[in-house]
Amino acid sequence: MKEKVIVIIGPTAVGKSDLSVKLAKQFNGEIISGDSMQVYKEMSIGTAKISEEEMDTIVHYFINTHRYNEEYNVKVFQTKAREIISDILSRGKIPIICGGTGLYIKSLIYDYCFQEEEKDTTYRSYLEQLSNDQLFCALQLVDLESSKQIHKNNRQRLIRALEIAKNGKIKSQREGEQEHTMIYDVLCVGLTMNRELLYERINHRVDCMIEQGLQEEIESILEIDSNPWDCQSFMSIGYKEWKPYFDGEVGRDIVIEGIKKNSRNFAKRQYTWFKNQMEVQWFDVSDINFEEKISHIVSEFVK
Repeated sequence: MKEKVIVIIGPTAVGKSDLSVKLAKQFNGEIISGDSMQVYKEMSIGTAKISEEEMDTIVHYFINTHRYNEEYNVKVFQTKAREIISDILSRGKIPIICGGTGLYIKSLIYDYCFQEEEKDTTYRSYLEQLSNDQLFCALQLVDLESSKQIHKNNRQRLIRALEIAKNGKIKSQREGEQEHTMIYDVLCVGLTMNRELLYERINHRVDCMIEQGLQEEIESILEIDSNPWDCQSFMSIGYKEWKPYFDGEVGRDIVIEGIKKNSRNFAKRQYTWFKNQMEVQWFDVSDINFEEKISHIVSEFVK
């Protein structure tokens, strides 16, 4: 019999963290963060990282585990998270995966395999010199199906897909050969809400980040590293938008609006990804009884 795992997904700012803590307290759970950014110790405001107070004594994994300039990727997450799931279950507790980074979560709960490859630093350097449009066009030529799944501004994933193609089987071919079956008994709960209300919540969250000191957070890193912009962590929403500001090219208001726009677009992509890639039971957070309904299905699931 497969081991039971609860997954909570949804777009940014919809309320996943709050729900995960409530369920963990109710059902003796521990939480694995399925967010690719909250691992970075120096980056708390722009990642909307859950605070110690919000954790409410519940054990969380993959929070503040890496420096901003350390490598962290989906394979690292998958390997370590599966070990953590086994440990949580061995102690009679329920693993709750909570986050909005779809690929990370899918790689964890599905039969997602990664292949080790030799690094070609020359080819990597060549790709890093190309623009986003050039990378995207190159991927369209060698792996059209993968290009449909990767946003043209996601440099890391574009480069990775091109590296895979150069080493043999293209990314979409590898994924097509996998069975796409879950390795756990998963209850996947999705949170949703009216799109316009979500966008208002996202805009408000960004305003709060600015008030809390997002700019100062970035400046504190710039004091020890004059060029963090090439780090994977600084290519994320909330951070990458600041580079032209610190280069003296745009004003602060432009940066803030850029973060809001990119966050809204990201939320839209999250919805699309989860609906197409995973089996999810969706709940509208505007329903005053949504938590009670979720609690009921979780209760039935963990029996």
